[in-house]
Amino acid sequence: MKATETAFTCKMCGSCCEGKGGIVLSAKDVARLADCLRISREEFVARYSEVCGTKQKLRQGDDGFCIFFTAEEGCTVHEGKPDICRAWPFFRGNLIDRESFTMAKAFCPGINPAISHEDFIAQGMRYLEENKLLANDVTAEANALIL
Repeated sequence: MKATETAFTCKMCGSCCEGKGGIVLSAKDVARLADCLRISREEFVARYSEVCGTKQKLRQGDDGFCIFFTAEEGCTVHEGKPDICRAWPFFRGNLIDRESFTMAKAFCPGINPAISHEDFIAQGMRYLEENKLLANDVTAEANALIL
């Protein structure tokens, strides 16, 4: 394995946009998405989010996908997408647990099947740090980004 091989290249397949659990939104995410949609933060929260416990989350469509995902266009707010989406697949579980990483490789066509867990960790941590995607507020940010 060459150290220069890329661990992840998004294929825009939408697999990570579907499923239970929801997309946790930080205050920074709400501001970015509202700006992307050219609406106020208050309008964004009222139209597109819900509170679950102490955390704000994006609503899901009836099809189980993020409300901003369409089969035709993919992510319709790609430029403004939340940090949790920006961080995929470099989630805490995939970084600290080899079995989670192996399952993610089987699930996500964008993860290089030849990448080692060690190289994935190194590239992932560098990516998260460079893009300021690590979270620290367990009450308001995605647990998957807290390391």
